[in-house]
Amino acid sequence: MHELALMEALRERALEQAERHGGGTIRAITMRVGSLAGVELEALELAFAVVMEREGAAPVRLRIEPVAARCYCHRCALDFLATDGCCECPDCGHISRDLLQGRELDLVSLELDE
Repeated sequence: MHELALMEALRERALEQAERHGGGTIRAITMRVGSLAGVELEALELAFAVVMEREGAAPVRLRIEPVAARCYCHRCALDFLATDGCCECPDCGHISRDLLQGRELDLVSLELDE
């Protein structure tokens, strides 16, 4: 389960950022996760709980902002949702190779106690 390795890396990054901004206890972490990021949200949440529990850390909430995949069709100049990971333009049927969003796996914010 690569979600466990991702959550371990996220924890380390969050701790680094918390220290960089004066320390304090992390209370919440917000992530942005694209629908084509190659992770299962439930597995990510479970891995987060395992990583945080293993370290004996104070309770930390994980907030996930899902990001739907969007493509751009150059033929139609149309920005459209890539449903089920399919990048076929709903207007002309052209397969888009221009993915605008959907692969995000970002640490967005931390909520800290001082």
